[in-house]
Amino acid sequence: MILLREPAALDPGGRPVALAIGVFDGVHLGHQEVIRRTRQAAEQAGGLAVVATFDRHPNTVVAPERTPPAILSTALRLRVLAELGVAATWLIRFDEAFRRQTGEEFVRRLVGGFGRVARICVGRDFQFGWRRSGNVALLERLGAELGFATEAVPPLTLDGRTISSTGIREFIRQGRLVEAARWLGRPYVLAGPVVRGDGLGRRLGFATANVDVSGLQLPPTGVYAARAREPGAAWEPAVMNLGVRPTLGRAEPHPRLEVHVLDRHPELYGRELEVWPVRRLRAETRFASWTALQAQIERDIASARETLQAA
Repeated sequence: MILLREPAALDPGGRPVALAIGVFDGVHLGHQEVIRRTRQAAEQAGGLAVVATFDRHPNTVVAPERTPPAILSTALRLRVLAELGVAATWLIRFDEAFRRQTGEEFVRRLVGGFGRVARICVGRDFQFGWRRSGNVALLERLGAELGFATEAVPPLTLDGRTISSTGIREFIRQGRLVEAARWLGRPYVLAGPVVRGDGLGRRLGFATANVDVSGLQLPPTGVYAARAREPGAAWEPAVMNLGVRPTLGRAEPHPRLEVHVLDRHPELYGRELEVWPVRRLRAETRFASWTALQAQIERDIASARETLQAA
């Protein structure tokens, strides 16, 4: 998949483009349906399937106080889009200047940049542009002028409920990770860069990777049987601790994600790590001594191995 900073950076070789536009936070089953129809339109037109999405949630600029936690890091979101088989993704920098474009200005910019646009696919209720001036009706009007078709994809439902990013965030917050995975259409995974910690895990005899998950929707704190990998590598068994580390005697202001890979101790600092929490083993606990904490970690590792073998 080609990552674009501007539409003109794509060389379609004279072929038309079918375009999916959206925030795609989570790239859940509903989003995947929009992208599937975009790929289908591209195949029918002998063209390329392209996604246009944003480098951050629009609310970070429009209404920061209402910015929801992200389901996926931007890097993981792009990897998921690539796995769906699109030819390119235009990752739009959503800043104040972009915010002030009207919906019509945006559409004319992307059609002019890509050259030939055969179809634009969006969610039925998708709105865009300054003061939400862009919608399906605008796309249909401009499509008649500029020569592209518009496809408005209705929401998907599962078990009588509409699949949504809001619902998935709530599943994650409540620890209902199996349900979150069903709506996502794949396992729920956290991802972020490995940053330097204080070395406590290594001093206790259990080296950990500290994963930066700031800005992401997190599940309940506690210890999880997990799988971990660098992007593109095989999953490895792991134990994941998400919490504020009360045994240190002071609660940290934000939960910290620490991952202990079970069968080897790779040097991961500065690299991206994906973590798949498979099952919560226990709540976070304050221990009376480091010895008691070490003993519990050993039990957690044994429980994680047993859980992962049975999963």
